[in-house]
Amino acid sequence: MIAFFLSKLLPLFVYPLGLACVLLAAALILGRYRRVQWTLIALSLAVLWLSGNRLATMAAVRSLEWRYLPQAEIPAAEVIVVLGGGERSRTPPRPIHEINEAGDRLLYAAYLYKAGKAPHILLSGGVPVLMGPGVMAGSQVMAETLELMGVPPDALWHEPRSLNTYENAVESRAILAERGIDRIILVTSAMHMPRASALFARQGFDVIPAPTDFFLTEADWEFYTQPSLEVQIFNLLPSAQDLELISNVIREYMGIWVARLRGQI
Repeated sequence: MIAFFLSKLLPLFVYPLGLACVLLAAALILGRYRRVQWTLIALSLAVLWLSGNRLATMAAVRSLEWRYLPQAEIPAAEVIVVLGGGERSRTPPRPIHEINEAGDRLLYAAYLYKAGKAPHILLSGGVPVLMGPGVMAGSQVMAETLELMGVPPDALWHEPRSLNTYENAVESRAILAERGIDRIILVTSAMHMPRASALFARQGFDVIPAPTDFFLTEADWEFYTQPSLEVQIFNLLPSAQDLELISNVIREYMGIWVARLRGQI
């Protein structure tokens, strides 16, 4: 529990907003050293501006999302594995289970199932530790949501124990090994796919990446990189949305780096 808590807490000080706050706090503490103080303030502003820059953010997002572009025809497999993170549990005042930005994972999984790409869907996701009591496992929330989309309950397999992507891969391996299944269609967000596919491949799976939840489209890239003064001025202005996006990119690269250090990929 402590290790999980620290894994969620410590990166907050590496993300741009947290890092800028740390720099500003250091500037306040070192107020007697005027040159150092102004340097720290300038650095914090530079971190926020660069991280909120639309062109820089789009390039960073592209470096992850476009590694696994959708195949023209996804081959069939024995199971579709969907990673949790796109669901919201039915807790008051929500009347039903809901989906968030990453909920495209469930939409795409239902689409692939109905297209006959696999006879079963394995839903991988446990109870979020930091969400408090009374929250259902992500696998159960995803199952009930997919049933609303017309996927039959007997086509759904549950993996309700994992708390992160590495555990998604390990726990899925344990379930599918009993069924002699190695070939999987892996569904997760495009930004998350490089790390997820590497972790699942390390567990011995023959992974067919099926990314979804793309933030950056080809039309977006063409628009933001066009030689237009108006567009480029807009690109230079920082925004909260870009600050969040660059934090997500940093989280993914940190996850890849940590997984390599631990020998998980």
